Amino acid sequence: MKSMLWLFLLALAVPTVAHASSSADFSNSGGTLAGSNSGLSLSGSTLVAVNGLSGLGLVTGNLGSVAFSTGALTGGSLQMGGTFAAGGSFVITGDGFGGIPNGTMFTGTFSGPLTWTLITLANGTHNYTLTGTVTGTWVPTGATVQGATVVLTVNVGKGFFTGSTLLSSGDTNLTGQGTTFGTVPEPSSLALLGTGLISLAGVCKSRLKRKLAEREQSTVEVISR
Repeated sequence: MKSMLWLFLLALAVPTVAHASSSADFSNSGGTLAGSNSGLSLSGSTLVAVNGLSGLGLVTGNLGSVAFSTGALTGGSLQMGGTFAAGGSFVITGDGFGGIPNGTMFTGTFSGPLTWTLITLANGTHNYTLTGTVTGTWVPTGATVQGATVVLTVNVGKGFFTGSTLLSSGDTNLTGQGTTFGTVPEPSSLALLGTGLISLAGVCKSRLKRKLAEREQSTVEVISR
């Protein structure tokens, strides 16, 4: 019983191995979305939530910034919706709050055309959404990642987008391979656990042999009497 207790305590003493994460979600709010036939750009937008990063769970607050630019308008119009070319840039930066990395976390580009959609609401006012895919580098690990991003502007009233508006919210989901956004098991910790279990197994075996020997000796003594 005592041996089993020591095994349990040893397992608790070994540092917990963090689970690897293969995707992470980033939400941003505010900032200015500006556009022309040359493309759209976002500046001054605050990173307000990160989920799935390094086993941290959901982290909220003023966590950094999100900025991007697209390729040129290839079809449609700024006012009625259209398509922007791939290219440009997309950057997510952290400020070190709540375990979020401090500095550039993701840098990449739009890997395909972006869709700029006009949505007319029942009350006659207008919203616009921008959707596209990004590919780039998760800077902390150097891994290549890809993802989808959706940007929703504020309601522009009964007018149309005229080249600049304040952003309501945006969301970007990045996907990597295996441990891109998480941590890997510590080899030293796993080695310690393995060594400890082997050692305790040896102790248990020795104690069992000693008890059997003592029991056999007692039996011999009884018979001798």
